[in-house]
Amino acid sequence: MPTYRKLYPPLEPYRTGMLAVGDGHRVYFEESGNPNGKPGVYIHGGPGAGSNPRQRQVFDPEKYRIILFDQRGCGRSTPHACIDNNTTWDLVADMERLRENLDIDRWLVCGGSWGSTLSLAYAALHPNRITALVLRGIFTLRKKELDWYYQGSAGAIFPDEWEKFVAPIPESDRGDMIAAYYRRLTSNESKLQGVVARAWSVWEGSTINLLQRPAQIESYAGDEFSIAFARIETHYFFHKGFFDSDGWLLNNVDCIRDIPATIIQGRYDVCTPMMTAWDLHQVMPHALFQVVPDAGHAFDEPGIADCLVNATDRYAG
Repeated sequence: MPTYRKLYPPLEPYRTGMLAVGDGHRVYFEESGNPNGKPGVYIHGGPGAGSNPRQRQVFDPEKYRIILFDQRGCGRSTPHACIDNNTTWDLVADMERLRENLDIDRWLVCGGSWGSTLSLAYAALHPNRITALVLRGIFTLRKKELDWYYQGSAGAIFPDEWEKFVAPIPESDRGDMIAAYYRRLTSNESKLQGVVARAWSVWEGSTINLLQRPAQIESYAGDEFSIAFARIETHYFFHKGFFDSDGWLLNNVDCIRDIPATIIQGRYDVCTPMMTAWDLHQVMPHALFQVVPDAGHAFDEPGIADCLVNATDRYAG
């Protein structure tokens, strides 16, 4: 078995706040580590998952000024589960507002899953604000990626969990699972929303690790988490990420080729399968490409955590 480095020890933020970003949204943010260190921001997944205190531990707290934030509508941001004025480009603008509010000139951007999507979108618009990119569990929101996970291909690996995922949707309405869930999650029937939100969220919680974690699956079933997670995800996926074209991110990497970058991918990632990381590797050949042979999707699986801390250490200078 390989010997992996672990995440840095737990730490608490030295500052937290709420940033008004317009449209009635207020975004939670926090800072930890070294106030005079190199700025590094972690972009959480979902969309709609919210930040996780363990994400602070990806960075050396002696060398980094560590920034986490909850994207619109999720985590501690308000209004909770709100999908109004909530698009990829709103979130990119929020990142710029946050950077300016914190008086940061340039920062390292680290993101996984949907966080890799938003990181790439931000980089495409603001490449001169990034010192380095660390991307994990690559997701570019193309139709084939969404079809893989939500139209049955991933269900061939997890048929027991897939059966639970499709259960709330009548068989006649399963031709487009994202649309079927989106209609129900934006209906006025609160009881129905709760049922389908839990089913949507538990599907992901059950499939993100190489080895399932019962406690994590249970956390995905919680009402407060699942309603924001499911509503915001289906909102983004139904609207194709608000990109002008399928594959927009892969087609707009020219301006970031000079940014130091690392791509980290679990070989057995069911949520965001390796085909996407491979495609990104083809258009970003300058990036260090690391495949973890014994990992799924989650950022804190041992091999992925090892690659993440090594990457942030590499760029700490």
